Amino acid sequence: MIKVSGLTKTFKSHQKEPGLIGSLKGLVVRKTVEKTALNSVGLEIKPGEIVGLIGANGAGKTTLVKILAGIVHPTSGLVAVNGFTPWERNNQYRKQMSLIMGQKNQVWWDLPALDSFILLKEIYQIEEKQFKKNIEFLSETLMIHQQLKTQVRKLSLGERMKVELMAALLHDPKVIFLDEPTIGLDISAQKAVREFLKNYQREKKPMTILTSHYMEDIKELCPRIVIIKEGGFVYDGALRDVQTMLGDEKVLSVTTEERTWKINVPRTELSKKTQELLSKENILDLNIQDPSIEDIIESIMRHGKA
Repeated sequence: MIKVSGLTKTFKSHQKEPGLIGSLKGLVVRKTVEKTALNSVGLEIKPGEIVGLIGANGAGKTTLVKILAGIVHPTSGLVAVNGFTPWERNNQYRKQMSLIMGQKNQVWWDLPALDSFILLKEIYQIEEKQFKKNIEFLSETLMIHQQLKTQVRKLSLGERMKVELMAALLHDPKVIFLDEPTIGLDISAQKAVREFLKNYQREKKPMTILTSHYMEDIKELCPRIVIIKEGGFVYDGALRDVQTMLGDEKVLSVTTEERTWKINVPRTELSKKTQELLSKENILDLNIQDPSIEDIIESIMRHGKA
C-alpha cells in the first residue's frame, strides 16, 4: 500500500537580476527564491489500484512521482510504500518498484535490447527461469519479439518505448510509476502501449500511478484520478464521477463567420439562451452537447472546481 501524509516539498533557487550590474551583484549577494512544489498533500493507494495524476506543467506531478520513487527527498511529511520509506533507497524496495519516464532511457542505445535485459537480470537478481518466462510474456504481449536482437538506436520510437516497458517490468515490480509513458508517440503506438498497460494491470495487479497530458491515457486506464494544482490536490475520486459535476449544464458550441466558441449553460436556461444567440448572432452552426470530461478537468485545474 502507498500512504502519503502531509507531504511538502520546497525548492530553493538563486534569483538573478537582469543586466551586467545585476550579474555583478549576484557574485556578492544572492537572492534566494523558495518555490513550493507540493503543499501538505495526502494520498492512499491500495494494491492492484491504478491512479491517474493530472495537472498542468509545474503543478507538482513529477515531483510527487520522484519522491515516491526515492529520487527526491521531501521537505516534510510521511511516505510509506509497501512499508518502505522511498528516499532511504533500500535495495528491497528498489526490487519492488519501477519508474518509467517517457523522456528517459534505461536501455543502452548501442546494444540490442536483449543484451540490456541480460544486464538488468543480474542487477535485479532475477532467476533464469523467471527471466525467460517474463521475456516471453512481455515480448509477445507487446508484439516486439522479433526486434529484441536489433540495436536499440535502429528501432522506431514506438518500438523503443516497448523495450523500455519491458526493461522496467522484467523484475515483476509491485509498484509502478508511469510518467508520461506515451509522450511523443504516434496514435497507433499510443494505442498499443495503452492496451498493453491495461492488460498488464489486469494480469499482474501492481499499484500504479500514471501521469499523462493525454486524456485518452487517463480515460482508458484510470478508474480513479487525482488532480493537482500548484502543489495541492483539488480532486481525488472516481473518473466516472467527474462528468456528474456539471450534470445540470449543457455546452453550446457556436460557429459564426468570425469565430467559434463554447459556453456552459444551465439546462433550465438552454432554450432561452439558444433563442437569444439565434436572434443576435449570424450563426452558421450551433451544437448542444454534454460537458466533456476534458472540459471539466480543465476547469478544475484552472479554477480548483468544476
